Amino acid sequence: MKKYIKYSKVLLGTAGLLVLLWGCGDEFLDRPPLDAIVDANFYQNDEQVLAGTAPLYNIVWFSYNDKASHGIGDARGGILTTGSYQLENVRFNTTGETPENGASWRAFYNVVGQSNTLINNIRTFSGENVTDRIRNHGIAEGRFMRGLAYAYLVQNWGPVPIITNNTTLLQDTTIARNTVESVWEFIIKDFRFAAENLPETSVQEGRLNKWSAEGMLAKMYLTRAGVSGSRDQNDLDSAAYFAKRVIDNSGAELMDNYEDLFKTANNNNAETLAALQWTYNAPNLNAWGAQNSVQAFLAFGSEITGFGDGWGGDIGGSKWMLELYDDWVFDERRKATFMFPGDHYNYITQVPAGGSPQELRVPSPNDDGGRSYGNRAWVKKYVVGRPEDNDGKVVQQGTEINTYILRLSDVYLVYAEAILDSNPGEALTYYNMVRERAGVPTKTSVTWEDIFFERIVEFAMEGQAWYEFTRLHYYNPQLAYQMLSGQDRGTFRIYPDQIPDPNMWEIEIPDSDTSPRFFDVNGSNFNLPIPSVELSKAPNLRKPPVPYDFSGQE
Repeated sequence: MKKYIKYSKVLLGTAGLLVLLWGCGDEFLDRPPLDAIVDANFYQNDEQVLAGTAPLYNIVWFSYNDKASHGIGDARGGILTTGSYQLENVRFNTTGETPENGASWRAFYNVVGQSNTLINNIRTFSGENVTDRIRNHGIAEGRFMRGLAYAYLVQNWGPVPIITNNTTLLQDTTIARNTVESVWEFIIKDFRFAAENLPETSVQEGRLNKWSAEGMLAKMYLTRAGVSGSRDQNDLDSAAYFAKRVIDNSGAELMDNYEDLFKTANNNNAETLAALQWTYNAPNLNAWGAQNSVQAFLAFGSEITGFGDGWGGDIGGSKWMLELYDDWVFDERRKATFMFPGDHYNYITQVPAGGSPQELRVPSPNDDGGRSYGNRAWVKKYVVGRPEDNDGKVVQQGTEINTYILRLSDVYLVYAEAILDSNPGEALTYYNMVRERAGVPTKTSVTWEDIFFERIVEFAMEGQAWYEFTRLHYYNPQLAYQMLSGQDRGTFRIYPDQIPDPNMWEIEIPDSDTSPRFFDVNGSNFNLPIPSVELSKAPNLRKPPVPYDFSGQE
């Protein structure tokens, strides 16, 4: 089968966002050559339609997944502390020039442009040999990913331009932002279309299906419920309805061991409802941009990556984050998310400089009067180790571990929150199912605060924390500001009780540490500023937002 590539542009005013479209061959993630052109002769059979939608699962998301996901989603959400890396985001000083801000904006509009191109091409060029099932499937994949990109856009920047036709916009210099309410209506429409047109069983491993879309619909309704300033009961009911359908009908189930969720061998496991599908950057594939690069920025050193990356030595869990765990030993999520001094990982190989391969025992690199300590609770989640730990499929800045979009525990907690007032007993049941899997005691009652903080712990370092606060901010902004302003984001020392194999740790703030620990959050710094380069090239983005015209839209 031939493989193809096409370039197109989405313009906000005079600013161009390059959208890369590339197809795949017999394998879902084959890397195409760069010298062929997609034209009206493409999309002539089911295989070509599926090839055309494959890039939606990786390369178009790369600039966000690379560093911005943990910079915006985790650092701004209070999960991380640092002395340097992501400091602007940790300290709520994100500006129009902050790299992660610009990378996020570009990535999300890249997804929008890619999705629009595919949707329009499938509608225009799909031939008679394309079945209606796959034609609708391809469009539904595009609308799912477009809806997801807009969910990120509206939660980060508020009113943003809704774009559906790339070709028209090449000549359009009057593009304006649309109201938050309009963007959310657009998001819901995209996910509803996806839910109605995706099959109950994925056509290929890793592909979206009906339950992917219904699960995201539940999450989107839960968030939109607060947009008016108070929680809309109809949206909460819709969130509960779709979440329960996924729980009852999807066949998804929680993985027994939380830590197993973040091993490459368990990509597309039974808990996965939607995930980005990465392939490692092997030399013979030349797949830069289609690989998961986050290990390079999160791993504490090259001794556990096997290459010259592993630049995460100055980043780790915040004091606020670590204090949310019930117990640092028995809560299985802690060790799966953050590495404490002395932790043992028998599935990750460590090769110290000049040493021999050994199972990873997290070092305590400093000493205080003979007492070992670490300056960071280093990140573990999405750190998968060396090639020998992953069937050879690791290179510098490249692994193939999936990035979760949605997993079943998320749907459980969405359902619990949506029905909390109407059915607290059932809400408690699903809340406790998440806790029981984590190895922590179940509770006899549940509150909104319980569910909120359970979500923070369950999805720490999955780029979600910030969006928990944006959901809250819609209907209770003062509480969001208060909680964020009260997070201890400063640095600390962490002491194990013994080396090796500690079973207790102590966090200490040295008297000599005078760096700021708390940062005021208010209405002026809650939303991200539109990247400066976009404002300079598209002055219409400064104008007041307007409602979107849905006439003619499905």
